[in-house]
Amino acid sequence: MRQARADEFLEFASARTGHLFRSACLLTSGDTHLAEDLVQETLGRMYAVWGRVQRIGNPAAYAHTVLVRTFLSHQRRRSATERPLGELPDRAPETGDDPALRIALLDALAALAPKDRAVVVLRYWEDRSIEETADALQVSSAAVRTRSVRALGRLRERLGGSITEFAHR
Repeated sequence: MRQARADEFLEFASARTGHLFRSACLLTSGDTHLAEDLVQETLGRMYAVWGRVQRIGNPAAYAHTVLVRTFLSHQRRRSATERPLGELPDRAPETGDDPALRIALLDALAALAPKDRAVVVLRYWEDRSIEETADALQVSSAAVRTRSVRALGRLRERLGGSITEFAHR
């Protein structure tokens, strides 16, 4: 029984790790090392409650909720804002059609407050409804709508006219 449960979790983790990592990269504004840590923490927490997760019905959605909450908990720590100054952070090779667009969007996401960033990622990257986002963040639907509008406004301000330049590529 225990081995079957462990095998089932391993199958789940193997299937969902990539998607969790991509979401974590967006939440951390491209910090792949922190994203890896968040995914590892998420999977550890999922393993601890794996027997009960099966009753929830959608372990993938629950894992994303755990990921977002883990990210927000990390952002509350004082050490979360510390950055080394000696050298530039190493970044993974960018894949995609337009590296300039990717860097501009990640920088704009980094400028948002952690909860605003979480709302943008859940609503527009994860394509969750307002209610699902509110449940994941444990806030009201009105708070999600307000944060969405403000966050998108800040992204428009930050990206300025360059967003239309990128959109036509």
